[in-house]
Amino acid sequence: MTGLFLFLCSLLPLKISHLLGSLIGQLLYLFNSDAKKVTTQNIAICLPDLSKIQQRELVKKALIETGKNLTESSRIWNQSFSDNSKYIRNFHGEQYLSSTEKTILLVPHIGCWEITGRVLADNREVTFLYKPLRSQKQNDYLFARRNKGNLTMASADHSGILKLQRALKKGQLIGILPDQDPGPGQDGGITAPFFNNPVNTMTLLVKLAKKHNAQVLMFWANRLDNGKGFDLNLEPLDLNLNSENLLEQVTLMNVAIEELVKRFPEQYMWSYRRFKSTHPYN
Repeated sequence: MTGLFLFLCSLLPLKISHLLGSLIGQLLYLFNSDAKKVTTQNIAICLPDLSKIQQRELVKKALIETGKNLTESSRIWNQSFSDNSKYIRNFHGEQYLSSTEKTILLVPHIGCWEITGRVLADNREVTFLYKPLRSQKQNDYLFARRNKGNLTMASADHSGILKLQRALKKGQLIGILPDQDPGPGQDGGITAPFFNNPVNTMTLLVKLAKKHNAQVLMFWANRLDNGKGFDLNLEPLDLNLNSENLLEQVTLMNVAIEELVKRFPEQYMWSYRRFKSTHPYN
C-alpha cells in the first residue's frame, strides 16, 4: 500500500505534490500523531525561548513541511537527475565546487535533502553516506532509487567509510548527513551540545576532513513556496580542523547546523528523535 501511494505521488506535478503533502501534514497535526509528539518535544527542547503559542505554530508548520518532504521525495526518486535539476531555481555558492581541494558536503536534514546529491550527480561523481533502515524491504526500495548513475550510496559501517575515503582520494565529492544519532556503542559518536543540550553526535565528518585535508561545505536545498521548486546553497565552514580538540570541532559543526535551522525552522526534520540518547521521548 505504501509503495502504491508513493508511486502515485511520483506522478504528480510538484505543486500538486506539495498541496497533498500539506494536507498530510495538517492531518499529522490534527490527529496527534507520533510525528507531532516528537516534533513538539524537539521544538520545546531546542527553542525554549519561543512562547507556547509560537511553539504550537511552528509544530504545525513543520509537520506541513514534513508532509511535503514525503510526497516530493517519491517524485524526485523516480525522475532522472537532469529532470531533478529543473526544480532548482537558484544555486548559491556553486563556485565553491570549482576548488581543486577535496570536498566534503555537510548536508543537514533540512528542506529537500534528497535532491542535493542528485543534482550534483547529473554531471559529476558523488558518494553519500546513508544509515540503513531496519526494514530490509524499505531499505532495498530506497537504495534502488538513490544508488544510480553517478550517485553512489555508502552504508554507515566500516565498508561504507572505506568507500567514502576511496571517493575522496579520487577527487570525488562525498556527502554526509551528520545530524543523526550514530547509535549506542558505535565508533564515531561523542556527546556534544546541540541547541545547548547534550546529544550523541557523529564525528566521522570531522575525522575525514582532518585526515584528508578536505574543505567542508554546508549544502542544503530550501523548499520554495507554492511548489516553485528549491534553492540550492553551498557555504564554506570553518571547523578549526588544525586543532586537536575533537569536541570543539564537533561543537562547531553542531553550531553551524543550529544557525541554519534558525534560518529555516519550519523546514528542519523535527520529527526525528535526535535526543534519544539523553531524552525519554513519550
